[in-house]
Amino acid sequence: MTDFTTTLIRILLAFFLGGAIGLEREKKGHIAGLRTHILVCLGSCLIMLTSIYVYEIYQGKAGVDPSRIAAGVVTGIGFLGAGTIIRSARGSEGIKGLTTAASIWVSSAIGLAVGCGYLSGAVATTVVTFLTLSFLKTIENKLQK
Repeated sequence: MTDFTTTLIRILLAFFLGGAIGLEREKKGHIAGLRTHILVCLGSCLIMLTSIYVYEIYQGKAGVDPSRIAAGVVTGIGFLGAGTIIRSARGSEGIKGLTTAASIWVSSAIGLAVGCGYLSGAVATTVVTFLTLSFLKTIENKLQK
């Protein structure tokens, strides 16, 4: 079973990785910022840790699939992301918030990865996501001109 130190390291890593993405969103004034991304990443991490814990407890005693709980996270995050899009779509500006919804979804995936111990994938995805959110808008604007 996962010991306390491993659990704490994974929870703290989820906090920092979710925070990195959330900080970028917060800095740009988006409705889902630092706290939202941290909480999504932390919650996803804990759900994955719980899935693994339950699997280890009941392995060989009952048919338990640790991926089932994680799959529920993906569905739930879809609703949270949809809320950012709907809330942003008021007025004559059209649909806004798609990138923020996607960043929430990615934060959730990062949390799941950290929770199951796939740390290199979580860190690499955080770096690429941060770079995407920070710099690609400038490139998009230049290409549109």
